[in-house]
Amino acid sequence: MIPLSLAKKQALLKSGALQNAILTSANFSIIATDEKGIIQLFNVGAERMLGYTSDEVVNRIKPSDMHDPDEVSARAAALSVELKVLIAPGFEALAYKASRGIEDIYDLTYICKDGSRFPAIISITALRNDNEKIIGYLLTGTNNSARKRVEAELNRAMAAAEKANRAKTDFLSGMSHELRTPLNAILGFAQLMESGSPPPTAPQKRNLEQILKAGWYLLELINEILDLSLIESGNVTLSREPVSLVEVMLECRAMIEPQAQKRGIAMKFPRFDVPLFVNADRTRMKQVLINLFFNAVKYNRPGGAVEVDCSQDTAGMVRISVRDTGAGLTPEQLAQLFQPFNRLGKENSSEEGTGIGLVVTKRLVELMGGAIGADSTVDKGSVFWFELALAGTPQFAAQEANHPAQADATMPKGTSLRTLLYVEDNPANLELVEQLVARRSDLRLLSAADGNLGIEFARAYLPELILMDIHLPGLSGIDAMQILRLDPATAHIPIIALSANAVPRDVEKALEAGFFNYLTKPIVVSQFMAALDAALTHSDAARPKAKELS
Repeated sequence: MIPLSLAKKQALLKSGALQNAILTSANFSIIATDEKGIIQLFNVGAERMLGYTSDEVVNRIKPSDMHDPDEVSARAAALSVELKVLIAPGFEALAYKASRGIEDIYDLTYICKDGSRFPAIISITALRNDNEKIIGYLLTGTNNSARKRVEAELNRAMAAAEKANRAKTDFLSGMSHELRTPLNAILGFAQLMESGSPPPTAPQKRNLEQILKAGWYLLELINEILDLSLIESGNVTLSREPVSLVEVMLECRAMIEPQAQKRGIAMKFPRFDVPLFVNADRTRMKQVLINLFFNAVKYNRPGGAVEVDCSQDTAGMVRISVRDTGAGLTPEQLAQLFQPFNRLGKENSSEEGTGIGLVVTKRLVELMGGAIGADSTVDKGSVFWFELALAGTPQFAAQEANHPAQADATMPKGTSLRTLLYVEDNPANLELVEQLVARRSDLRLLSAADGNLGIEFARAYLPELILMDIHLPGLSGIDAMQILRLDPATAHIPIIALSANAVPRDVEKALEAGFFNYLTKPIVVSQFMAALDAALTHSDAARPKAKELS
């Protein structure tokens, strides 16, 4: 025999010590089997974890005999689908991938000798001889109970947070509805009185202007708080698509220029020589622009100016800048921008505001994948800017339909009288719409106080148009609308939702359910009349087809 060198003896001793330490470790289980899956080695860790002694399992059972049988069957079925090979339940399923040299680590439930169970993470490896023939399998496992407890606690916390989020959204939806309902009466009747005949006296007109100013301001507060709460809770849904800057800029310009003219503020807008599109949500982008335009006008000096600019950079971003000639901001005030309810010292000024608008604007820009910022110089003015990604010109750019103007009360002779059904349980809302419709000589109004009666009236009178409240006693407005949609006699009638629910989720849900349009209370008279005209035009086109089908 050739004597071993000291180094080789030490190496063998070290190797043996390591092997012994692994086999006697109580922190993880090591189970070795033969090629048929029968247990040949069961270390101290396996004994501690599973409650069996080595003598009770070696040459007697397979590891799968200590696994949850339902999990073993499910794993065999999953592997059969994944590998398109029929695999029998049992240890064969667990060893199949390992036998093909595929690393396999999986979760399972061990069943102990006393019947108790615990989750484990198992790694299985095929053991081969020098000829690459499989002579057995090695399963290394650890107790996974601690991680599972943490995961369960995390899942419970996430479920609780989601439940709280839903509760918050539902509360906001309900509160918005409750606040908007009385506002609808206040603003609606004030608009009627302001434009009534005979016109109001000078003192009455001043009083009405104050009522309308306060009412619209209160509505603005409700909208801003609702927007901020929904954004912060992650419940705002955006539809990002190529949006035409030319079209959006024109729409916002038409809305803000009258306000600027009243204050003597000159406004300058960019010229677009070629169509320019950005990746954004059209409605939310208009909200961002209008807020920046309005702030530039509101916090400007008398006789000042607002200049809107648009530029592109090499990174594919489009920057829209809004420059004013107002008092400007100090570096300290600039650092406090975009903080909720912080009006930067304007709390005692004559200009009303909440300090929420810019926060909402920032969140919306970021949700659209953009950035926003501001620069300012005291006594010279400020420039607010935001950037959005440039988008390619869509193949078929959608044409925005022009909103018809408010209809004249006097209609041409021979105009047929059309029926409008209003399903509403609130007497004040009903009276407001009655007075609005009374200004239209081409319409007559029917009313129903609940959804079931509304369905009966719709079937009996076949109106050209239906206005439907969402919150009705008994049958909801959505359910009533869907019943009318399923009836061939009434399926063609356009139905407009008229509701105090202004949460975007509620609006989307109603439109997806099948409403022709969705108007939120308080009613804006011009928008209300325009919506009636659009729906009646649709009704006129749909009625002949409905007669053909009937």
